[in-house]
Amino acid sequence: MTSLEIEVKFYLADPEKIRSRITAAAAGTSGRYHEYNIRFEDRQSGLLNREALLRLRKAGGSTELTYKGPPPKDSNSKEFKIFTELEVTVSDFDTTAAILQALGFHAEQIYEKYRQTWTLDNGTLLCIDCMPFGCFLEIEGRAENIKKAAADLGLQWEKRILSNYLAIFDRIRAACGLDFNDVTFAWFGNTNADFAPLIREFEAGPQS
Repeated sequence: MTSLEIEVKFYLADPEKIRSRITAAAAGTSGRYHEYNIRFEDRQSGLLNREALLRLRKAGGSTELTYKGPPPKDSNSKEFKIFTELEVTVSDFDTTAAILQALGFHAEQIYEKYRQTWTLDNGTLLCIDCMPFGCFLEIEGRAENIKKAAADLGLQWEKRILSNYLAIFDRIRAACGLDFNDVTFAWFGNTNADFAPLIREFEAGPQS
């Protein structure tokens, strides 16, 4: 079944302040957990070329296989990140990876993060993601609920981010001359650069 996902991100210079605001909103949380992801690609980089992603994720004791792709043409928006998402829970991480490799895909990139998710009464998801290069709030749900949640948390709508984490990493890697491809805490452990100015390049700005 095809699912259309609508979301935005905000860079968090002070994630604990936003965490406190979310907690005050009495939203239920699943707790903080580690995510380990493998992005798969074919030999021709066909997925990347059509702006699609094939991901195998291990998180919170479960394993999920996910496909993300462009949304229907009538769903494009300058205000939100909208994409088609197909996701299924699988029983074995290593076996699923082996199946993908047998089908001609290869592990192109590893990335990880720490995530804590809250669910508001209207079904909106609030996720604080701590990536190796910074922390972000991701808001997912219905368009009108996303804008309300951002306003309620005191976030400036013009500072929302519509790009994905890997696109942000590509900008950081190019600007800082990083010689690694995997977005892991181990690789970033030896870097002391301030990535905030580069991340803020992705803020959407006002839209007409």
